[in-house]
Amino acid sequence: MTKNRLLRMDNVGIVVESLDDAISFFSEIGLKLEGRGTIEGEWAGRVTGLGSQCVEVAMMVTPDGHSRIELSKFITPPVKSDHRTAPVNALGYLRAMFTVEDIDEMVSRLTGKGAQLVGEIVQYENAYRLCYIRGVEGLLIGLAEEISDKDK
Repeated sequence: MTKNRLLRMDNVGIVVESLDDAISFFSEIGLKLEGRGTIEGEWAGRVTGLGSQCVEVAMMVTPDGHSRIELSKFITPPVKSDHRTAPVNALGYLRAMFTVEDIDEMVSRLTGKGAQLVGEIVQYENAYRLCYIRGVEGLLIGLAEEISDKDK
């Protein structure tokens, strides 16, 4: 008997207030808009447990095509709670981490568009430079730059 095995992770979902602002933010990081549309009806509410719902979604994909973020703006029912200002040590899902070529350039670009560096850019051993950024709508993301042999 063959055991069921995990095949892949398809996406991470993030509920946002402004789909356009979130698309712009993740586009600035380097994700591409793969598709956008509205999902509604009783069938969708049976999946989420919310009853009849109407939600506008946008699927963003990483440059390598392997990872996706599903951005959702709920039209109905209304959003129940807001976790956007939760600190880094809050329980539950918190952030997505992205590997970038040049962390200093990315932080400069994002902060130039209103994002805030949460702490500071730090180096972890001889492997990574890391930081957290709080972007549009308070969305928390992590950035990592791999340190190559030429930088050592």
